[in-house]
Amino acid sequence: MLTQISYTTVMQFKTNVSLQNYSTMRLGGSAAYLTEVSSRSELTDALRWAVSKQLPVIMIGSGSNIIWKDEGYPGLVIINKILRYEVFNEDTTNYYVTIGAGENWDSAVERMVDAGLSGAEALSLIPGTAGATPIQNVGAYGQEIADTLVTVEVYDSQNNSFINIRSTDCNFGYRTSRFKTTDKGRFFITAVTLHLVHDSPQPPFYAGLEKYLTEHQITEFTPRIIRQAVIDIRMHKLPDPNQVANTGSFFENPIVDDGQFTQLLSTYSDLPHWPTDDDRRVKLSAAWLIEQSGFKNIHDSETGMATWPASPLIFINEHAKSTADLLKFKQKVKAAVKAKFSIDLEQEPEILP
Repeated sequence: MLTQISYTTVMQFKTNVSLQNYSTMRLGGSAAYLTEVSSRSELTDALRWAVSKQLPVIMIGSGSNIIWKDEGYPGLVIINKILRYEVFNEDTTNYYVTIGAGENWDSAVERMVDAGLSGAEALSLIPGTAGATPIQNVGAYGQEIADTLVTVEVYDSQNNSFINIRSTDCNFGYRTSRFKTTDKGRFFITAVTLHLVHDSPQPPFYAGLEKYLTEHQITEFTPRIIRQAVIDIRMHKLPDPNQVANTGSFFENPIVDDGQFTQLLSTYSDLPHWPTDDDRRVKLSAAWLIEQSGFKNIHDSETGMATWPASPLIFINEHAKSTADLLKFKQKVKAAVKAKFSIDLEQEPEILP
């Protein structure tokens, strides 16, 4: 426990703050206290203050993959604004980039691509901050943050110290990590370091990206070209959370065993699917399952929720009044998919606290 209160910065703690502005779904109750931190010392000061008040603490970025409960949060919400961008080169090919957890993720990707560095270009236009990427093991179009991550700099609330956690110790899986599971709430992420290469991306690419490149007769591959292709695809399929209240993909793509996949394929020959690292399991398209279950471009008057016309995997808040409305709509979709395919969809954005 943190016991000694010795502030090195002047902190401002707001009280009774609506959390609707701190989630891109724009739902939820209020926080008892809220503050912003822009440095490691401000973070430790905020944590000491919370301990002195015997308050629980949670730290977030831009709120692009979280949804607040209607009850709000009874403790201190810390908004991570820690900025940093440093590049170290091992040689002419291998580069290491350290990014502050409060940096806008897409802006960081843009800077890496502009430097000719490859390894994160397929993660372009993903909303949120850099510090959120290891928690979910953010991935898109064939890349995951785990592919390039070297270390995560964190404040360990158990040992009251800053440490670096190696990628191999993050327990990464599909859309998960130790930060989301076994050590949820223990670590406060302050920076990530990636290993990138000064080289061109090499095919074959993810199927959806490959299709785009073929259709547009693109045969030259650079980090900038791949980034622009991903941006074009995402802008066509996904709403801007700054304009339309949403948290991106609401469900993970389900992974089923080979037996269940074979049975489904015998009935639905056009079922989109992808291999996994486990030869006995197959990943399916949650968007396709939802669409086939009758939720394409649905506008639900009861809850005020809807599915995005270009992708039913995206839930949008049209005029929902509460998180309870969202959860009611979620259950409708889950029940329909379960009834038709015997598959339980797993929610991707986290309900807090």
